Amino acid sequence: MKYTYATLVLIFTFFMSACHQESDGLPDMSEGAETYSLLGHTLATQELDGDIYEEYRSNYEEALANYREDADDAENIIWLGRRTAYLGQYREAVGIFSEGIEKHPDDPRMYRHRGHRYLTLRMLDQAADDFIKAAELMQDMDDQIEPDGLPNELNQPTSTLKSNVFYHHGLVEYLRADFSAAIELYEKALDLDLTNDMRIATLYWYYMALKRNGNDDSAGVAIADITPDIEIIENDAYLNLLLVFNGVFDSDRFIDSGDDPLQNVTIGYGIGNWHYINGRQDRAYEIWQDIYDQRNWPAFGYIAAEAELARKASR
Repeated sequence: MKYTYATLVLIFTFFMSACHQESDGLPDMSEGAETYSLLGHTLATQELDGDIYEEYRSNYEEALANYREDADDAENIIWLGRRTAYLGQYREAVGIFSEGIEKHPDDPRMYRHRGHRYLTLRMLDQAADDFIKAAELMQDMDDQIEPDGLPNELNQPTSTLKSNVFYHHGLVEYLRADFSAAIELYEKALDLDLTNDMRIATLYWYYMALKRNGNDDSAGVAIADITPDIEIIENDAYLNLLLVFNGVFDSDRFIDSGDDPLQNVTIGYGIGNWHYINGRQDRAYEIWQDIYDQRNWPAFGYIAAEAELARKASR
């Protein structure tokens, strides 16, 4: 059985959305819709499978209870925003993080998380502004491990506040085709003390930004030491793609494999880009169109494929 967010209205009608919607610059949408794609299509709230829904709803209810107990606590605000986003309510999440910014204007985490959800909603200018603000606020701070909202099988966080700010801002610039800016941001992330998982994810987008910017030699050097025996916890799709780029794996090994839709979208965009940078643009656009037709729109690989199709359409 599947559920949409309409079921959650019975749990709690969240008042902050209406309060912040106009000031957050969110587009007016019909009920059940979240935003517009970069191609102008309406993106509706996604359905969740029953077991996933029950888990996410339980986590949301816990976060909501903590928020009700202390609505000024920064951690409570952050977790309510994150849990709301996991249920597909990204507009609601933006409003929650905006409240967090009002209450904690010097906390870079509020801007980091709101920027992430602006990114999901295709509001790239607002996302970039938030990540720039987060970087300013965290500049003189020690880095800190960022707890995972959806823990991996080992329950080991793989990223930090600073690496996530630079990583997500880099993706915004990549989506805007400002590959030079993306490269600078990924280099800032790579200068940090990263886990293998975060290093692999960052190198993936860094390599593609370098290639799309014409820095072929630097791209090759960046991933020269990537081998199949690197130990990672969750970013195997990015590792496999880097191994395709390195000539270790054949692209056909992955393009139609796996039952995980997020993995399929991730692999699909990367393989499409591999065809693109090797002069097979028609094949790249075929793959990216297939991704767009899947409607798994919150995934980064989907947004990237969407951006490619939007740029093509605007030419």
